[in-house]
Amino acid sequence: MKNWPDVDFVIFDLGNVLIDIDYSRAMNLMKAALPAALHHRVDTCYAAEFHKAYERGEIDSPSFRNAFRDYFEQSWSDAEVDYLWNSLLGELPAYRLDLIRRLKTQYQVGILSNTNEIHVDAVHALLQAEHGMTNFYPLFDRVFYSQEMGLAKPSAAIYQQLLLELDSIPSRVLFFDDLLANVEGAASVGIQAVQVTGPNTIFDFFGDV
Repeated sequence: MKNWPDVDFVIFDLGNVLIDIDYSRAMNLMKAALPAALHHRVDTCYAAEFHKAYERGEIDSPSFRNAFRDYFEQSWSDAEVDYLWNSLLGELPAYRLDLIRRLKTQYQVGILSNTNEIHVDAVHALLQAEHGMTNFYPLFDRVFYSQEMGLAKPSAAIYQQLLLELDSIPSRVLFFDDLLANVEGAASVGIQAVQVTGPNTIFDFFGDV
């Protein structure tokens, strides 16, 4: 039996919801490119302020690359920085996109992702190579990237802005994210929010859609 929640919008995070993410792979590659004395910096690089500023669109890609090099005290080329930064990106399986297509017959579907220009460019290249799409707009009704909004999850402000741009009330929006803090941030403004804890979560939620 199909499960059709009584909402107008179904919004998805990208990482570990639609796109597989492998932090271990990325961190191992960074450590392999660094002297052992700097390995400890890898463990905290994703929490670094320059990363958060980049996600909020407060610095551009050249500034981010320079900050990344400075943080690790390396003279990596732009291509090397981008390779290391994008190495966490995994697959975007076709069956997940097929689910979006089925949901789109009943809802407006969208993306809300904390992300940045370097990742977005890499994801678009993946979409083109594997699915023949230059971006997400042929499939999704709305795409919200933190870098373009100037806000980031789990701040309540980004969810309030989402609701404003959707012209919706919170109870009419269903949101999926892998991080509990982001789910709690959405729930704090009244959005129906579900934590994605594995590859089958969204499929189990909707049942035989």
